[in-house]
Amino acid sequence: MNVTTKGKITDVHDLKKLAKKIRLRILHMLTTAGSGHTGGSLSAADVAVAIYFSKMNFDPKNPLWKDRDRFILSKGHAAPLLYAIMGEAGYFPLDTLNLLRKVESPLQGHPCCTSLPGIEVSTGSLGQGLSVANGMALGLRLDNNPARVYCIMGDGEIQEGQVWEAAMTSAHYKIDTLCAVVDNNGLQIDGPVQKIMGIAPLHDKWAAFGWHVIDINGHNMEQILSALDEAERTKGKPTVIIAKTTKGKGVSFFEDKVEYHGVAPSSEEYEKAVKEIHNG
Repeated sequence: MNVTTKGKITDVHDLKKLAKKIRLRILHMLTTAGSGHTGGSLSAADVAVAIYFSKMNFDPKNPLWKDRDRFILSKGHAAPLLYAIMGEAGYFPLDTLNLLRKVESPLQGHPCCTSLPGIEVSTGSLGQGLSVANGMALGLRLDNNPARVYCIMGDGEIQEGQVWEAAMTSAHYKIDTLCAVVDNNGLQIDGPVQKIMGIAPLHDKWAAFGWHVIDINGHNMEQILSALDEAERTKGKPTVIIAKTTKGKGVSFFEDKVEYHGVAPSSEEYEKAVKEIHNG
């Protein structure tokens, strides 16, 4: 499936089916590699699918097309999600997904822009993506280019101080072509986010920093699409979508389990997970 500016998917049912397919690809990649991040890749799948396939303008045959929309996976450990989407979109042959985390593979454990065309920036050092998104959006503004910039962050990630410096910058410069998403699944590698370093109240914090804030169920495709539309209509300030999600979404025995933050499924777990997603 090649999706460009002329081939967006707008049917909610089709997007839901695609999100299920992406989850299956993520699980296959992780099981084949024997390592990687399961929980956060699955939790952000619905939002990322909606952004890429219903909203973004891009051309997999011309990854540096100047009028493309930009996507930054600031929570770079969820790289399997991004790779699954890029493979589905036609950036590379789907069998390349079997190379996740292999030596000299373009699909490294975190996205690497020098290894894989279509990756806008190397990510994985948490807290930096929003700053990069600001720079990209301001650069596009200087070029009078209306392309949009999307940035997905983790909820544990926004404990980083740089995120809030970037948030002030976005609002100060009224970067309304920027849409940030917080994958608010409530868990980080060391445990519950609120126990490690509380971030609530998220809505009030972002609003106080001058952002337009939208709260959604990050697994409800209708709400996701509505929020993305609202973000595009909002002028004069950046938009953040706070997406309440479930770590490991789609596989009951992974859901809300902090131990699957950075653990790949076993072969037995993979077989059970595939059946559950197919039947879900």
